[in-house]
Amino acid sequence: QVQLVESGGGLVQAGGSLRLSCAASGVIFRFTTMAWHRQAPGKQRELVASITSAGSTNYADSVKGRFTISRDNAKMTMYLQMNSLKPEDTAVYYCAAPSTVTRGSWGQGTQVTVSS
Repeated sequence: QVQLVESGGGLVQAGGSLRLSCAASGVIFRFTTMAWHRQAPGKQRELVASITSAGSTNYADSVKGRFTISRDNAKMTMYLQMNSLKPEDTAVYYCAAPSTVTRGSWGQGTQVTVSS
């Protein structure tokens, strides 16, 4: 039973920063690749960033250079540092383990709204 709880979203002006957190339970966090996905109004859910158990990261082209994904295995928590936010970053952001994607077991997500 994987449970992921996102937090840290909010309203921010364009150019601002925000840090999202994902608290995990029911998963062998230390050995699991984790990822952040987002879904904007009227758009498909997309992969934003991922991080392997070894710390290797990948980013969507749209966020490269602006977002940083990280993890603290001791705290079983993953983070997404978002800088230079743009209105097009407005979306609900979701934390995901592999089972989240394969089972479609998305959590509540956290809303990020970037005003122009």
